[in-house]
Amino acid sequence: MSIITDAAVNEKGNRQLLGAFLRRRREALDPARLGLPRVRNRRTPGLRREEVAQLADVGVTWYTWLEQGRDINASAKTLSAIAIALQCNEAETRHLFRLAGHQQPTLTAAKACAKVSAHSQIMLDALDPLPAIIENKRFDILAHNPAWCRLMGIDLNSLPPEERNCIWLAFTNDAWRSAMADWEEVMPHMVALFRAQMGDHLGEPEWENMLERLMATSAEFRQTWQRYELKSFENRVRHFYRAEVGQMALRQNNWWSTPRNGDRLLVYVPDDEISAAALAKLTA
Repeated sequence: MSIITDAAVNEKGNRQLLGAFLRRRREALDPARLGLPRVRNRRTPGLRREEVAQLADVGVTWYTWLEQGRDINASAKTLSAIAIALQCNEAETRHLFRLAGHQQPTLTAAKACAKVSAHSQIMLDALDPLPAIIENKRFDILAHNPAWCRLMGIDLNSLPPEERNCIWLAFTNDAWRSAMADWEEVMPHMVALFRAQMGDHLGEPEWENMLERLMATSAEFRQTWQRYELKSFENRVRHFYRAEVGQMALRQNNWWSTPRNGDRLLVYVPDDEISAAALAKLTA
């Protein structure tokens, strides 16, 4: 007599839920929007199984078994291809991976937040002449307005995407660093924020690669990292310096777009009249 464990029952239930989810996603798609040829004798809405299999570059029989909830293994790479074929959003992709017994790769999540919407850029541009950026949890700069570039004395659009990161620029870009009048205070605070954020992403390639690059490039970062300090985000006054206008005190205000992906809007507002006049002159 065999004993069926709770884990086996849960796994079987998840396979059935996965199959149901795949069918619903497939039936919800419009073949015309995906550029697929029209077929007159479509008896069911959405895509056919063979069309999904073709888009995901998997076998039709294998995909059919997956929809039927059979006991087959799907790699993370294959699941990612299926998620793309089925036009899954971030939440749906995460759900797909969870039902299949996999942890969603960081790359999938990274792609979801690799760029901001046109509406977000419109918002940033409307905030000008207040310097503003949107960055993710890893401090990658996803979008910015012209006032931010003038404040930091650097053209972000001229930099490759892998260098558009606040911590990377702080430790590697002379113009960026010279614009930070409170470097000795801000620098360890940034490192402590990065360490605290990384605690939720240990072992993830993008985070590990970022840390390795910083450790290999900056002795100052290495020394500060060894302090093992952790900080949380807060609205605080930052001090900047530009030769054209002198020093400015600007209050950093933080807003989060959604709690899950961690994208953060930073807006810098003058903290006094002298700083307001200096910023107005700088961004005129």
